[in-house]
Amino acid sequence: MREGRHERKGHRDPMERREGRGRGHEDRKERSHRAQTFRRGRAIAFLEKLNVKRSTLVQQLDQPEYASIKQVISGELKATDAIIQEFIHTFELFEAVPGNDNKSEEDDTKHENQ
Repeated sequence: MREGRHERKGHRDPMERREGRGRGHEDRKERSHRAQTFRRGRAIAFLEKLNVKRSTLVQQLDQPEYASIKQVISGELKATDAIIQEFIHTFELFEAVPGNDNKSEEDDTKHENQ
């Protein structure tokens, strides 16, 4: 009865499965690149969400109905700015931020001169 177990339909030799996929070394590189691109896209989308939250906080600072909590909003704005800068630096998203191309070059120049 045990011999019949190995002959069930749908079960193939592991080597056959690997060969049947037709994925060689080049395909792995391509998949890795696609995964990195996908993760980078998600990081950029999250950065856009952070920027929307930042712009909302900036708008709230100017609205009179939020005058009583202006200091709190200002603190949240500073914290959000810090998170955005850290996120950009961590995920190397300098080119994803409009108008930030020159800033990264300026930062490099500052570090070289110190």
